[in-house]
Amino acid sequence: MAPIAKCFVLLGLALFASALATPHIARNAFHHRALGQQIPDVEARAPVAVPKRKRSLGRRCAAQSSNSTTPASTPTSSGSAVPSAPVNVAANPAGGSSSSPKPTPTPTPTPTPTPTSTTSNAAPAATSASSSGSSDYPSYMSGTQSGQGTYYSTGLGACGITNTDGQRIAAVSYLLFDSYPGYDGADPNSNPVCGKTVTAHYQGKSTTVTITDRCTGCAITDLDFSPTAFTDLASETVGRIDITWDWA
Repeated sequence: MAPIAKCFVLLGLALFASALATPHIARNAFHHRALGQQIPDVEARAPVAVPKRKRSLGRRCAAQSSNSTTPASTPTSSGSAVPSAPVNVAANPAGGSSSSPKPTPTPTPTPTPTPTSTTSNAAPAATSASSSGSSDYPSYMSGTQSGQGTYYSTGLGACGITNTDGQRIAAVSYLLFDSYPGYDGADPNSNPVCGKTVTAHYQGKSTTVTITDRCTGCAITDLDFSPTAFTDLASETVGRIDITWDWA
């Protein structure tokens, strides 16, 4: 064991001695090249020529005044500056002056309406109503009426009366029957036209008949007679005739 240890010790000493014997320049050659590239070449730079300033022959150099650098508008001390008072240049607002108050408008008196008397108009209204009372009746209530005359087989009529063909009766139009003044439309037997008499005329002939029935196919001034009343004016073969008639 001891000879092996001695061999290792000798080997280490030999390596250490060889390391010390190696030149330093050879080991750091690359390091010195890198440092050489970083050093600038001072000698290679050319000197920069500075032009000389020419002195004016006709003028001397005047001494520079210390006040020439100070602008005239700049105050020399903060205490000499006088603050300027603000000037109000805005226009006065409308209506802001208390020296000229607005005039108070004078109230306009409201005229009192004159009461209208109603008693003066009441009398003429009543008079006009009484004078127009006759105009409330239908036109078929007065004067001579014109229409057509026909005949039919009689029997129980709208007025509640049963008639025969030998009686001189007639039926008025449903338009006249239903609108006759005083009829309420509830009970046809109580119609005021029932029992009224009219006189019909045709070519110089005439007959007087009693109203007892209602004709649904007649115009407002037509009359539908019993056969006996129709033959007083014309033959039954004629069938329909143009007549005039009046309230009897």
